[in-house]
Amino acid sequence: MEEVLRLGIQSEIGQLEGVILHTPGAEVENMTPGTAQRALYSDILNLSIAQKEYSQLRGVLEKYTVTYQVTDLLEKALGNFRSRKSLITKVCSTSGAEEYFDSLMEMPSGELARALIEGIPARINTLTAYLNEEYYALSPLYNFYFTRDASVAVGNNALICKMANKVRMRESLIMESIFRDSGAFDCNIINANEFGGGDDAIFMEGGDIIIAREDILLVGSGCRTSSRGIDMLIASLCNGKHEGTRHIIVQQLPSAPESFIHLDMVFTLLDRDKCMIYEPLILGNNQYQTVHITVENGKVSKIKSVPDILHALRGLGMDLEPVICGGREDAWNQEREQWHSGANFFAIAPGMLLSYSRNINTLRELNEAGFEIIPAWDVIEGRKDAADYARCVITIEGSELPRGGGGARCMTMPVRRKAL
Repeated sequence: MEEVLRLGIQSEIGQLEGVILHTPGAEVENMTPGTAQRALYSDILNLSIAQKEYSQLRGVLEKYTVTYQVTDLLEKALGNFRSRKSLITKVCSTSGAEEYFDSLMEMPSGELARALIEGIPARINTLTAYLNEEYYALSPLYNFYFTRDASVAVGNNALICKMANKVRMRESLIMESIFRDSGAFDCNIINANEFGGGDDAIFMEGGDIIIAREDILLVGSGCRTSSRGIDMLIASLCNGKHEGTRHIIVQQLPSAPESFIHLDMVFTLLDRDKCMIYEPLILGNNQYQTVHITVENGKVSKIKSVPDILHALRGLGMDLEPVICGGREDAWNQEREQWHSGANFFAIAPGMLLSYSRNINTLRELNEAGFEIIPAWDVIEGRKDAADYARCVITIEGSELPRGGGGARCMTMPVRRKAL
């Protein structure tokens, strides 16, 4: 019997002990130019190249931690009849595909897991179906390799997010099924879809939620996480049973361009004393507010504006030195590299990071800050061990994966880290 992992995330940088991944598959190749925009893409990806790049991310993580694949976990959950029936009922009702319920229930678990992710073509058995321009009864989940967004581990809680776009709703349904019924995890489940009900003003995604410290959450407020969603998040995580003081620092985000969709596209934690920032938004003189919310014994006690995230964290005992995405010298380089997820870093351990190799000005800044730059293949093939360096960035190739709109943090959903 496989060991059950107890969820435990109290920071962004503690040594990683478990992470959920989803290797991009046929769902990405099932995208067309006509469906790309609706799928939240600006272009279609070359799957074979994307998979080669993703193999570097997966290969590095397999060297240092336990990895879980969404499809494998989902197959296990679907082996439970009650879970299978519950998930398929929700999927069919939210997709208007009730007539497919019986055939989905009859599928073998492995085949069904793939179908729920890769999509199911519509049956052409009526005139209405023949005239319908929709090819799929269940659309492919083109964005699922960004496992960060549909669920978030906060402490021992698995927060199931209420996604901003309905095209991604099934990802949340699948993650709830995985945490509830795969048998892989021990956790408390908070389902924002149940709390939010039918209120379209309530939504949040994992890319906007950063755990700075056990008592400090950073949350982006923008096109993917609403103020109502943040209110719900605070009420759920900081309920009346929670004693002590917690802090939520909210950063407003621009609605455009699309590279600003989540907080982790402009701010990520690198080490105990360092963070990566997109300077024009985080430290620049702009119209976007930073708000510090104090919660005491489960109730909001104070809300105030602060100059910026770093100022708020400094006041709470976290004095972070910023490293500038794109480098300090050229605003154009900052803008270009932020677009290609240059601020989106993922920590395997304090000071041991994953990022794209393409953002050369950002990497130069990190190198000057004491981080060794190591190509992923050197780690995967055993030529170098990241644990031998005080600080390092392991770089994966990124010509196709970034075109989906995210980086290393977006593609990882950590479920357990060691305490700092």
